[in-house]
Formats: sequence, structure tokens, C-alpha cells
Amino acid sequence: MQKDLTLIAEGGKDADLKNLIGQEIKFPADLSHAQLDSLLSRALEKALEETGESGPALILPPDITRYHSGAGYISGIVFRELNRRGSGSMLMPALGTHMAMTAPEISRMFSGIPKERFLVHDWRRDVVELDRIEDGWVEETFKGAVRFDWPVQVNRQLCSGAYKLIVSIGQVVPHEVAGMANHAKNIFVGCGGKEAIDKSHFAGACYGMEKIMGRSDTPVRALFNEGLRRSAEKLPPVLWILTVAGLRPDKTPALRGLFAGFGRECFEKAAALSGELNVELLDKPVQKALVYLEPAEFRTTWLGNKAIYRTRMAMADGGELVILAPALERFGEDRDVDVLIRHYGYRPAAHIRELVEKESLLGENLSAAAHLIHGSSEGRFTVRYCPGPLMSRREIESAGYEWGNLEEALKLYDVKNLPIGWNTLPGGEKIFFVPNPALGLWSHSRNFSG
Repeated sequence: MQKDLTLIAEGGKDADLKNLIGQEIKFPADLSHAQLDSLLSRALEKALEETGESGPALILPPDITRYHSGAGYISGIVFRELNRRGSGSMLMPALGTHMAMTAPEISRMFSGIPKERFLVHDWRRDVVELDRIEDGWVEETFKGAVRFDWPVQVNRQLCSGAYKLIVSIGQVVPHEVAGMANHAKNIFVGCGGKEAIDKSHFAGACYGMEKIMGRSDTPVRALFNEGLRRSAEKLPPVLWILTVAGLRPDKTPALRGLFAGFGRECFEKAAALSGELNVELLDKPVQKALVYLEPAEFRTTWLGNKAIYRTRMAMADGGELVILAPALERFGEDRDVDVLIRHYGYRPAAHIRELVEKESLLGENLSAAAHLIHGSSEGRFTVRYCPGPLMSRREIESAGYEWGNLEEALKLYDVKNLPIGWNTLPGGEKIFFVPNPALGLWSHSRNFSG
């Protein structure tokens, strides 16, 4: 399936909705729910005509950590339109290594979709292997950073024969492992297995996060693309529905792009728009950055460390990154990974790679090792975590970070009224404020070439 449904919102006037397949259409800066419903329902109809398939579909939306992507509302439209053509379609949030969604989270993000229509992905137990990419291919692609083979693993539901179509929904945004999130990553990480996730994350960490983030063509992306190519005949057709979001000046998220298609073109166009909207290049390094982690979205450092990943290329040597984390309750989303983080802590890459070679406990959990590398500042700048009451100072410091008092920080920094970006406080202190690290990437211009 080569044609794409290409829908873009990046300024301009309303356009005619006919002939959506293969046509670029521009809209006002923010897509409203009404526009999104009209566009997507018509585009989905044309997509189903293209496949000629009828029968149940498996919908793969993101979990609550991508609440601001618009994926919950989109999933409702897709579920409604598929139900008009027959019953039996199911939703399985692409959890990857994340915690299963709670009932309140499902109600918040997927309002109106019956709870019995949801499946839960278990990355440790619910996967099958479709192929295996040779170690030589991996070594060459990652320029010698690692040498191991890679399993093409997916949740068994994807190839069970029960579904005639997969609808993969997600947000394209800078990402520390893949470069840009989504597309095939949603299949092989969001719905992937432990070995595949372990190895892809560790390979990316060894190759170098700074060479990956914010780029659409990376070794990790090539790995996922090759996995998709090799397993395509074993999976139903995959319709990709991708969004791009930006922040308004008042710090509320706005849906700026909607892209859908059966090929890679929709991802390339989404990644290009995300590069324009979500990557901010600064003309000077940041001496002090302040990042706020919204309580409903960030409860672990596994997710909250996006504050480190997305600002590290902007930070000055000797600078300080202050992370305000009122809902922080533990380190790992996965309980076993949480134990590993507590045991080893966030340490420089060379130290973690040495431990991987020496200790089987870490060597058998490479995604955790990758996370420990990603979460270290490599000694370049201070990371000061300010947690709420659910994590102690001892826990923060034992993991390798400095601790900060949240109440005092919130009195000093009025996060509800601070503008995004550079701020000079009444006392003269200069800070760079990021209200949600998941929506962007910030880098000193000399550290980034897209």
C-alpha cells in the first residue's frame, strides 16, 4: 500500500476535504475536535476502501503518558467508525515497558469506549518472534557500537489472525531512543517484547543519545524499519495515524498535525513538522533550567527523566537542571526495573557499560542499563530532583541525583505563570523554563544538526 492520507495543520485556510489520499491539506494553526472528527472519519473510510478488508481491527493507541497527543479522542473516532462497519474491534494501549493503565486513566483518555474492549500488553510474557536480524547487520547499522542479533517481536494479538487491520495511533515527537517517536516503534517497542526492547534501547544508548534525538533517520529507526519489512507478510495491513502537537504561549498543548497512511511517507512528513515545532535551538547554553513534571503524567523517573534527555544538549557545563516532580513515587514503571535502578543508580555511560559486561543482573536487562546511561548527566551538569512526599531525599540521592525541597522551589518559581523559555526573576536570577519535557527537545545550536 503506497498511497498516504496526508493531513497537515500548520497555518492557512480551510481546504476542501475531497481526494484526501495522496493530497496535502492545510488548516488553521490548531485542529479543533470537530475538524479532526470530520477529517479522520472520511480519511478512515477511504483507507478501508484501499485495503478492501472487512472485519475486526486491532487499535494500538499510546497510553496515558501521551495524553496530550490527541490520541484518546482519535481512538474514539476510529473505534466508532470501525463499529459502523462491524463489531469485534479491540484496543490495546502500546505500553512498552510502562505500567498498565488504571481504570480512571482509561476513562480520562478513552472516554466512551467500553472497558471490555481493552487488552493489556505484557512485554515479558505476551510476545512472539517473527524474525531475527543478524548481528552483522546490527553492528554495521550502529557503526560498531554494539554487536548482537535483534528479535522482531510483537504482541501475539497482532498476528493471531483475529484482526484484518491494525490501526496504530500515536504522536511524533523527539525521542531519546528512536530519534523521533512512533510509526514502527509503536509496534516493536510499544507492543514489543523484553529482548527486543532491551537490545534496541541499549544499542541506541551505546551509539549516543545526542546523535539520535530529534532526527528521523537513525540506526534505531533503521532497525525498526527493517523489522517491519521482514515481518510485513506475517501482520495485517497497518494504518498509521500520527499526530504532531505544539505548545501555545499559555503552555496548553495544541494539535498541529494529523498524518495517516499505510507507508513511511506519513511518518516522514510528521517528523518534518515535529522538527519545526518541537525542536528549539538556542543561541547560548543554559546555566540553569527548570522543568515541571505534570502530576497526572509523570510518576516515575523512567518517564520523568525526559526532563534530562530533552534538555541535556542545551545545558552548559557546570549548569544545574532543577526538576519539579510533585507526583514522583518510584524510579521504574516496571517493578523489576525499579529494583535495578535503586541498586545501580544513574551513572556515566562508561561505568554502566562496564557493569553490563561484569554483572549478569544488568547484562540481562539492557533496557534498564540504557535508561541508567540516558539518565546520567555524565558529570557535565547537576541534576536536582525536587520530589513530593512519595519519595525521600535518601532515595533521590542514592540514585545519583541531588535533592531539592519541592515546597521551597514552588514558592521561588511560580510555574503556573512562568513563560516558556528564558525568564529573569525579580532577584535577577536567569532560568530557562520547560513546563512539559515530553513535548519537545531543547539544544544549543552547536550541539544539533538535524
